[in-house]
Amino acid sequence: MTIGIIFISVIFMIIGVAVQSTLKNKFSEYSTLPTISNLSGEEVAKKMLGDNGIYDVTITCVEGSLTDHYNPVNKTVNLSKDVFEGRNIASAAVAAHECGHAVQHATAYSMLMLRSKIVPAVQISSTLSQWVIMAGIGFMGFGGGNSTVLLIGIILFAVTTLFSVITLPVEFDASARALRWLSTANITAPQEKEKAKDALKWAALTYVVSALASIAMLVQYILIYTSRSRD
Repeated sequence: MTIGIIFISVIFMIIGVAVQSTLKNKFSEYSTLPTISNLSGEEVAKKMLGDNGIYDVTITCVEGSLTDHYNPVNKTVNLSKDVFEGRNIASAAVAAHECGHAVQHATAYSMLMLRSKIVPAVQISSTLSQWVIMAGIGFMGFGGGNSTVLLIGIILFAVTTLFSVITLPVEFDASARALRWLSTANITAPQEKEKAKDALKWAALTYVVSALASIAMLVQYILIYTSRSRD
């Protein structure tokens, strides 16, 4: 079973690297293409928030590449410098997507609210789960000891898996809101919208790969638990 865990880890690592590489290439390509509106990412964000009646969210510029995110705790749309200053399809897509999360927050979108509620549990489980699972497998490996420690580790890991699954509809919904608004607000022309959609699709795939990897690992841990509990 441990061989299965290593195999799954390697497979999803390779897939993850491939998706990340494609995502970076897509964003590099679309960062060279201007939008019909010629608005910067900051201006796109301001307009989308204003069009949705949101005036208590701050737009900030943060370091790094593809570090863009919405923070519901302090209500900030955080855009990387390239997105914040960029006047292109990639910048518009990312800025609108992050504002999509702000709109979700303002409208109490159920999946975002659920994800926010389990964040404290995820912070604990993500730190402890792997250590507890390894300890549990180790204990059971020495003479078929008690499986309780492994079970606790699996429960902790299941919390992180649940979080990654809940993240999927949150991300897909934010992208859908962004793409609808980009069209209705005339930020992008029809052909530009398709490129924005493609960029956001590859960004979403990173979350899909992460969720599938977590599910596969959880199944492997459960199989280890059930097989060794019968021994």
